[in-house]
Amino acid sequence: MSAQAWESFVSRLVVIGINTVQGTIRILLIVAAAYIIMKLMRAGFYRVEALLIRATERSEMVPGSASKRIKTLSGVLWTISCVLLWFIVVLTSLSQLGINIGPILAGAGVVGLAVGFGAQHLVRDLVSGFFLILENQIRVGDSAIINGRSGLVEAVTFRTVALRDQAGVVHVFPNGTITTLANATLDWSAYVIDVTLPFKVDTDRVIEIMRRIGGAMKAEPAYAGVMLEPVEIFGIENFTDTTVTITARVKTQPAQQHFVGREFRRRLKYALQTEQIEFSTAQTAESAKAPSATSPPDK
Repeated sequence: MSAQAWESFVSRLVVIGINTVQGTIRILLIVAAAYIIMKLMRAGFYRVEALLIRATERSEMVPGSASKRIKTLSGVLWTISCVLLWFIVVLTSLSQLGINIGPILAGAGVVGLAVGFGAQHLVRDLVSGFFLILENQIRVGDSAIINGRSGLVEAVTFRTVALRDQAGVVHVFPNGTITTLANATLDWSAYVIDVTLPFKVDTDRVIEIMRRIGGAMKAEPAYAGVMLEPVEIFGIENFTDTTVTITARVKTQPAQQHFVGREFRRRLKYALQTEQIEFSTAQTAESAKAPSATSPPDK
């Protein structure tokens, strides 16, 4: 090898070494900057999370539910942010090593487009599930009606909601397919009572009996914790030439309305018997035909 060729070879090695050192320093600086950005992002997430929890829990009747929901969403957003940040760091580091990242970006775009077309329903379910949890529309343990199917919510994820009906059958609904949702146990529940009696009955006397029973139950430890308010007597809801209907409502903790409402019915039945107030025969025949819509069987 001639002296000129040797000098050229050495100079190339020096240039490569300098470029490698410079690239390594740049990569270290990029990683350090990414680490600092992660710390700042984490602090920002904690701050926003704490503000949201304080703002939401003031209006929530079930303590802790807002905190769990916000922490779940914050964790998902944090994971997505970290993945995007380190994806950018890797691409930038490769470019500093002299690797052409153009084909990588083009390939990632093609793959992303293909996945987007193939996973439209999955993306729709995930987006719908995100807002379902963010807006606190439904939670595990709620009694709900989804797309006309009623039951107890057993699982809520970003993709599906699992509902178990009274027969024990589990129905799984992709979040993107949920068109109608009714939650019977969000924040509080209520048990509506319709008492149909003969037209000639003394309604003021019956209302007084109902208030007395509600007050007695509210004073008992077994029911004081689940009854949010005294029994509301709405008064005479309807009457015909033979019957009169008195409507009342018991407001309770979520999912406790049947426990309280059925006991109220039981006590009212015996109280009316004791007071020798007869029931309407029309009501008895109606009850024999179909169960009351306000008193479904236990889950």
